Amino acid sequence: MPRPIDPERHRARRLQIIDAGLTAFAEHGYAGATTAIICRTAGIGSGTFFHYFPTKDALLVAIVDHSTAETREFFDQHAATPDPRTVLFGYLDHAVAGLLDPRAAGFISVVGGLTHRPEIARALHLDNETAHAALRSTLRAAQQHHRVRTDVNAERLADWILLLLDGFAARVTTSPNFAAARETDMLTEQVTFLLAGPPGETGTGPTFEAID
Repeated sequence: MPRPIDPERHRARRLQIIDAGLTAFAEHGYAGATTAIICRTAGIGSGTFFHYFPTKDALLVAIVDHSTAETREFFDQHAATPDPRTVLFGYLDHAVAGLLDPRAAGFISVVGGLTHRPEIARALHLDNETAHAALRSTLRAAQQHHRVRTDVNAERLADWILLLLDGFAARVTTSPNFAAARETDMLTEQVTFLLAGPPGETGTGPTFEAID
């Protein structure tokens, strides 16, 4: 008789493989990250790998989906925060922390070369839409509390926050000399200016702190 599945053990093993896949893809690229290398990195056998992921692409999608789940979790955990503007800057820190992972540049390069594959394109689209929807909702709340500019709608502000984050990620990926940790303050400053708006606008300007 088969033993019942332990959900916590199953989740832990799956996350172990996801983390190993992130390492392998970042270090070896898509073609070089064979299932044998991924299994060796994870310390598992091939049978265990294929029990959780039928293909390398399925693992790659799972890595992107894990990022999406972390975004949802972040905003869910901060749903009751009194000041929505604090949540916005908290998410900025959350997003940048992922880019400071030394594996980030390599993995982003791998994914960027596979957007022609429908399942990967869908995962990336969902990741972006999840972040955008959560930012829109938080920005609307911040506007209602007069904590960010109100002359630009929340959807457009969310677009620009993600544009700044995407640009930051692109520099992390393409420029080895780009010191992401050093430049984080500059990114925060740009988002601060974006959310404050031009001086003299209603609900904008110098009434907002530079960094929460």
